[in-house]
Amino acid sequence: MPKVQNRLEVKQNLLAEIKELQNNLQAFNDSPITDLEISQKKVQKIEALTVNLENLTPFPRPLTYGSQLLDGAWLLEYSTAREIRSLRRLPFGFLVGKIYQIIDIKTASFENRAWVKHKTGLLSGYVRITATFEPALTEEDRLPNQKINVNFRQRFIAITKILGIKTKILDPLKVLEARNPQGRIPSLDITYIDETMRIGRGGDGSLFILTKA
Repeated sequence: MPKVQNRLEVKQNLLAEIKELQNNLQAFNDSPITDLEISQKKVQKIEALTVNLENLTPFPRPLTYGSQLLDGAWLLEYSTAREIRSLRRLPFGFLVGKIYQIIDIKTASFENRAWVKHKTGLLSGYVRITATFEPALTEEDRLPNQKINVNFRQRFIAITKILGIKTKILDPLKVLEARNPQGRIPSLDITYIDETMRIGRGGDGSLFILTKA
């Protein structure tokens, strides 16, 4: 029980820290917080709380014993990933909003969906990327542990509203093949998961903190 109580306290503190930052940065259109717009002291505090929580994970082998928890929609709350930070600089006056990841365990697939709108409010839509995944197994480790390999499939760009009116004509506006990195397989370590929260580390060490939507 002490470990469970400690885990819940650390989780509560981490979420409270992120929520405070979100409240202070409301001008960023409900998009996830990144390490670019907060102080280095806050970045270090979030990292320390995250590491502490990862060490208390209830599922050290999430892909073997907690895979059912992955299923469903997740809202990205905080990230240090380059691809998330780059969304701050969308072209043509577009601003990023909420970013979701929807996972389907049965088909071993997921999609990342970022909602966007024009700063004038005239247009809104989304950018969607589809992908499949599989556990990354080694010769020493026959059971799935926490690492998955990712294969990105397609990228969709859509306009869903014009002047506040829903439209299906431009949904999707464009469909492209998603590019996987040259010379390496994209991967993600699921370092923490429970019924309402998930933490992941990218192959480059980038951090993703999500809550169940």
